[in-house]
Amino acid sequence: MELIQQINYELGNMIGLTLFDPQHFISLVMRFVINLIAVTIMARCFYYPRSHRSDYMFIFILMSMSIFLLVSLMEGDSMNIGAAMGLFAIFGIMRFRTEAVPIREMTYLFMHIALSVVNAMGRAEYHPKADYWDGFGIVTIVFVNIVFLAMAWLFENSKLVNTSCSKYIKYDNVALIAPERRGELIADLEKRTGLKIERIEIGIVDFLKDACLIRIFYDEPADRGNSIEEMTKIPRL
Repeated sequence: MELIQQINYELGNMIGLTLFDPQHFISLVMRFVINLIAVTIMARCFYYPRSHRSDYMFIFILMSMSIFLLVSLMEGDSMNIGAAMGLFAIFGIMRFRTEAVPIREMTYLFMHIALSVVNAMGRAEYHPKADYWDGFGIVTIVFVNIVFLAMAWLFENSKLVNTSCSKYIKYDNVALIAPERRGELIADLEKRTGLKIERIEIGIVDFLKDACLIRIFYDEPADRGNSIEEMTKIPRL
């Protein structure tokens, strides 16, 4: 230990870097493992089974771990942390503005980022003058991670949350949109789509083209979490 301290002292004076800090390294590794387990469970066990979007799943995990490492190495500097989060915000705007990202994916992205920041800043510091430790303990960090996972599980499985699927349809027979013919309209939509429709909403109507925009609501387990169910046009690839 004395040899390591001596090497750290010499390297610090020479290049401004130390060789090894056991306390910070072990703390970083433990928090890294906790964060990796939590974000992987949230992405793989809660998000992926409904959406089956592996691209988003890997984005959640990689961005979460990147933010964790970045914030962890900022040593609690509020200015640096703000700058780092600003960079990720700019990245998010530049990347996701070109694609209609559903609210479910954006919510998971925010939860992963928030969880990673919490884990990265969950450190404890010793104050020798007052002889006490200030910060977060392992139990607190684990509890916060469990709370995040519990919230994701609750809203994915609870019947309190509306699990109906919806889809926008460009419909070509505006004669059936009249309120008195709503039953015929739903029957025609069910025949064409093969879905059991619970209710519909009628949007813009174009009488010149004999077309209108209709949003249908239905319950289909295979479509729950479908990330393109609410798109109204084909995205550019």
